[in-house]
Amino acid sequence: MSLPSYAVRVAEDRADRELCFAVRKEVFVAEQGVPEDLEYDAYDAVAVHVLAVREDGVPLGTGRLLYGSAAAEKVGGDLTLGSLGRLAVTQEARGLGVGVALVRAIEDAARALGLAAVDLHAQTHALGFYERLGYEAYGAEYLEAGMAHQGMRRAL
Repeated sequence: MSLPSYAVRVAEDRADRELCFAVRKEVFVAEQGVPEDLEYDAYDAVAVHVLAVREDGVPLGTGRLLYGSAAAEKVGGDLTLGSLGRLAVTQEARGLGVGVALVRAIEDAARALGLAAVDLHAQTHALGFYERLGYEAYGAEYLEAGMAHQGMRRAL
């Protein structure tokens, strides 16, 4: 069985963002039980969203980057940090490198914005994934949306 071909791009229009939100609904709301009112927030309007799609247009994954004042609210006021969040990969696409490609696309977007580092709030089961990508854990574990999370950061 061959791996499906996919592309990762910045979500440029409303249709792309709707695909991003559909992936988040599938992964976070339906699969993990995150309430919709917690999953979608005002930051969605100002974030850079990235999207992984198959050749036939089916979405496989998404993530978002907050920067400027939106990120500063999440990372303690530091305007040089971006905040990676809402990284989600559909069940069918897990293990195909989609998550890595999304993280690298978010990091590229952060570099293009002149940011010095990317911060994130990882679900603790995903710590190893982010560590393999160069992220380092900091601070104490905490609960977010009822799930254990850990702060992580990577210099660009």
